[in-house]
Amino acid sequence: MMLSTLRSLPANPITTEGFAPFGQVIFPSGDGAVLGPEDAQLDLSQGIPRFYIMQLTRKGRRFHTITRHQRCTQCLGALAGATWLLAVAAPGEGEEPDPNAIRAFQIPGDCFVKLHRGTWHAGPYFDAPVVNFYNLELSDTNLTDHHTCNLRSRYHLEFEIVDSGSGG
Repeated sequence: MMLSTLRSLPANPITTEGFAPFGQVIFPSGDGAVLGPEDAQLDLSQGIPRFYIMQLTRKGRRFHTITRHQRCTQCLGALAGATWLLAVAAPGEGEEPDPNAIRAFQIPGDCFVKLHRGTWHAGPYFDAPVVNFYNLELSDTNLTDHHTCNLRSRYHLEFEIVDSGSGG
């Protein structure tokens, strides 16, 4: 087995500004609100949209792969108010992300995130035994638009998302 270095990645509370390079944070709005820039700016034009509930089981907070979808945006949100974690790197033209640019966010259960097309992501991660997530992507995203970088084999790195003591 290849030796790798474990990097701690602090999970900072998500903010609109902090998450902007990776996507949007979608907060609740009043019934009847008109479409505006605070709504998810979706790109599902290259296929059939798929909106489903995925049930995930706890898998710890360590990862050594990170994935992107280049044909569509993706929206994720936890049901039942569960707090969760997501590691991300901004979209780019290269074949793999810069491991020094990977960030982690703590996402409360009262909002969703929309990932820009091409945003690298690892997760969702959470501490509960099971969490259900809303997921909006294309019907064939996991078959035809699933580009993964193995950080362990490429950079000899693994990451572990840890709680941020400072919040910044």
